[in-house]
Amino acid sequence: MSDHAVTIPDDRAFASFKSECICEEGWTLKYNRDGMTVWTQRLEEGKSVHRFKCRMVCKEVSAETMYDVLHDIEYRKKWDSNVIETFDIGKLTVNADVGYYSWKCPGPLRNRDVITLRSWLPIGKDYIIMNYSVKHHKYPPKKDLVRAVSIQTGYLIQCQGPKSCALTYLAQVDPRGSLPKWVVNKSTQLLAPHALKKINKACLKYSTWKQGHNPGFKPWLYPEQTTLPSIPLTELSIQRAESLENIDESSLADTADREEDSD
Repeated sequence: MSDHAVTIPDDRAFASFKSECICEEGWTLKYNRDGMTVWTQRLEEGKSVHRFKCRMVCKEVSAETMYDVLHDIEYRKKWDSNVIETFDIGKLTVNADVGYYSWKCPGPLRNRDVITLRSWLPIGKDYIIMNYSVKHHKYPPKKDLVRAVSIQTGYLIQCQGPKSCALTYLAQVDPRGSLPKWVVNKSTQLLAPHALKKINKACLKYSTWKQGHNPGFKPWLYPEQTTLPSIPLTELSIQRAESLENIDESSLADTADREEDSD
């Protein structure tokens, strides 16, 4: 993404993201079991920013269903137990919008939120959804949340047949704050794989849920359905991590594991 101005990703940006998701050179394998693989990439020493990606093979889930589930903000409120609040702010183009998301962090860390420019693109039978952080004057940081920064985060969905797909989640996020090492280890080796498994489980229930919740409404497929107000790019600016408060949580201990969802 540009260091100077907010831009909407073009075809080259999507192609670059896809190649990063597929490439294994320069990545360190951390976990590979039961159809789930996790890699990390070493960035600057001493920085809390880290880069990781998870890939999961999803059987009995089509690429189309996965794409719908990752887009459907109303369904996310049902299956994502980490969400505090999420909503769309406005649209930029037929395949780009701006949204807000806040989430619960593992105790005893403070909860985080983020405002992102999200864009998406079907490529043949595959799909990409990716985002990066922006600032909007109507949504400044909140006192009770730490504003995180998505440098580049997203999903690659690869079709592997009519009822099978591979989901790759790639994240480079600055959570703001001097974080203890256990947070980085837990997020890459435990929380991220658990999150992908929850997405897979949500996909299996989506068709039934959607039938009773505005079944024809899919503005990510049919942009003419959107009711979002248009936002000019001039209302947005790049969210720079250094402009945000830095929280020192480096001395916090891992008090308890998150409970697994019962459903």
